[in-house]
Amino acid sequence: MKFSLFHNEFTEATTDNLVVFIDKAGNPTQNIGLKSLLNRIVALVKSGHLGSTLGSVVTVPLDKPIKSFNNLTLVRAGKLPLSVQEFEKVLKALATSLNKGTVKNCALDISGLKVINQDDLWVARKIPVVIEKAVYRFDELKSKKKPKSKWQTCVVRTPNEKSYKEAVKTGAAIGKGVNFCRDLGNRPGNFCKPSDLVEEANRMSERYANLEITILDEAEMEKQGMGSFLSVSAGSTQPAYLIQMTYAGGNPDEAPIGLVGKGITFDTGGISLKPGAGMDEMKFDMCGAASVFGTMQAAASLKWPVNITGFIAAAENMPSGKATKPGDIVTSKAGKTIEVLNTDAEGRLVLCDTLTYAQEFKPDVLIDVATLTGACVMALGSHASGLYANDDELAEALLAAGQNTGDRAWRMPLWPEYTRQLDSNFADLGNIGGREAGSVTAACFLAEFTKKTKWAHMDIAGTAWLSGGNKGATGRPVELLAEFIRQRIA
Repeated sequence: MKFSLFHNEFTEATTDNLVVFIDKAGNPTQNIGLKSLLNRIVALVKSGHLGSTLGSVVTVPLDKPIKSFNNLTLVRAGKLPLSVQEFEKVLKALATSLNKGTVKNCALDISGLKVINQDDLWVARKIPVVIEKAVYRFDELKSKKKPKSKWQTCVVRTPNEKSYKEAVKTGAAIGKGVNFCRDLGNRPGNFCKPSDLVEEANRMSERYANLEITILDEAEMEKQGMGSFLSVSAGSTQPAYLIQMTYAGGNPDEAPIGLVGKGITFDTGGISLKPGAGMDEMKFDMCGAASVFGTMQAAASLKWPVNITGFIAAAENMPSGKATKPGDIVTSKAGKTIEVLNTDAEGRLVLCDTLTYAQEFKPDVLIDVATLTGACVMALGSHASGLYANDDELAEALLAAGQNTGDRAWRMPLWPEYTRQLDSNFADLGNIGGREAGSVTAACFLAEFTKKTKWAHMDIAGTAWLSGGNKGATGRPVELLAEFIRQRIA
């Protein structure tokens, strides 16, 4: 989608479709200068053409064009101010409707669109994010693709200030980052192997001059002592890789933000084999890595003045004669021995070595993102990502970023009582802590490897993808991470 701005009267926009938001009382949210246009809008609302529920949309052709407009789209915005979630629902409904229609472009006015605790700059930034997400589709592997949408351009009326231009530009880049994450997550395991993630990283470095890529193969990881990481890939014919993406947009002396993504490109569970039903969705087990890709792309495309180092733990978890067995003991890069009680608890095994490696680069903060536990899905469902942190300021900043974008998280405990569930008779710790509090004990496991760094862990097992008829990657938590970074440099 192409976004542009205009600053004159909204009726002067040279598009073929005008979008007007309607409040609960049936009035336009923006000032309508043309009496003939206002009368047409009032008549359409009174006629019942526009539904009364939030997000109802109707597009009608104008028998007598007004200015350049041949069509008029009304959207039910409801009672103002809206919540962040209501605002996204309204914009998503508009974008979905226009994406299926025949109009080629549209103009909309942000004045009057009020959101609780948010200003007009937030609205200008959020609009392209929501629209980019709404028009997304994944059909790169279909032999017959649907025709492309006729809707290609969105013109947004804002005040004539540079900050609004930056807001729309930022929102569009973040929206594209979200969709890049979804593309990677939606690709099946035979099209998204660890080596494919390496190629994707290399392509990114070719697009962005300020992005460098370093690849650790299995031989290098063995030299680094990453026995925990390598125990996961032992059963697969696909070699594992640790991908390091270094974005240097800030002062050379400035400590980077560290992002670590779990990139299990397919997870069978290994010897602790998962049930067959729904196993196809285990292609989504690399959505943590995909979110790091999407966030890095947004930052690099916007040339944000910040240093970010991303680390992707890319591996495939398969059963074979060479696979790690339940009860095996492996040695991590940190020197801790781990009893692998369940090979399906593999994410923490690749992450602990990656987190140890990442800390060698002395990040200011370190955030890992992982589809780590089904227990987090049971605890929080699909609405909030689980958040764990050993630093309150970092946790509050991430929670605020989630609240500000609607990509919400919920903080969970990291108490020593839970860590004791990881005690092992034969090693320094086990890789699972029993049936109780599975998401918490998984985070406590990672906390054992991050004690000297400001660290946060996001369990996105419930938020990274949808099942059922709308099956597909969501792109979460790219928006949250991008907002967190944006706030740090604001």
